[in-house]
Amino acid sequence: MKKFRSEVIDKLNNYVYRLMDPRNGRTFYVGRGVGNRLYAHIQDQIGKESSEDNEKIKLIREIHLAGFEVGHIVHRHGMNVGVAKEVEAALIDAYPGLTNSNCGEHSSERGAMHADDIVRKYCAEEAVFQHRALLISVNRSAYELPLYEATRYAWTLDKSRAKNAEVVLASEKGVIKGAYIPREWREATSEYFPNHPSTDPKRFGFIGDEAPDEIKNLYINRRIPEKYKHGSGNPIRYTY
Repeated sequence: MKKFRSEVIDKLNNYVYRLMDPRNGRTFYVGRGVGNRLYAHIQDQIGKESSEDNEKIKLIREIHLAGFEVGHIVHRHGMNVGVAKEVEAALIDAYPGLTNSNCGEHSSERGAMHADDIVRKYCAEEAVFQHRALLISVNRSAYELPLYEATRYAWTLDKSRAKNAEVVLASEKGVIKGAYIPREWREATSEYFPNHPSTDPKRFGFIGDEAPDEIKNLYINRRIPEKYKHGSGNPIRYTY
């Protein structure tokens, strides 16, 4: 197995790296770490074939079965932890379609956005919730799918709690962009979501409708209050 020598590790400190598919040059994962974290993903996939493998592990295995080696790129090194988190988050924003399961640090609030969106974000009025609202940050997928599709599928959440939501609000960079009335919540499988290629019965999605104008007018283009802001690892918030 590849690994850095100790004298290299001493110089690296905290670093940010990319994993690349040599068959097409695509960067499919961005991460940060110290020591030999860069090579740990290769070790993760050896001898652990499972139907529950995530997309990253499956892709690494496909690359190896095709007779190639994953490309390992150290994008920036010699940083403290705080700077490494910022560089990692910026790279995650810069490479669409990654296999990362989470967004980067503070991406939901300070990630890549159009200049006009920054103005709207900081000038928008704060939302006042008059309904039991489930808030979903769709920052990573909002530009790859129609907003409804990006909002309704597929999330790690408490299904019983989600069923009590009167409205689901989709946000991008802290500003509400869509409002939907969920009719039912289902496991994220092809049986209930045939138009989505990836399935995970441990996650959930909803089937619903666009909210009526009187509800949309209350929330769309309003800013999410500070106490409901999304963290880097959890796109779900409840107001009830």
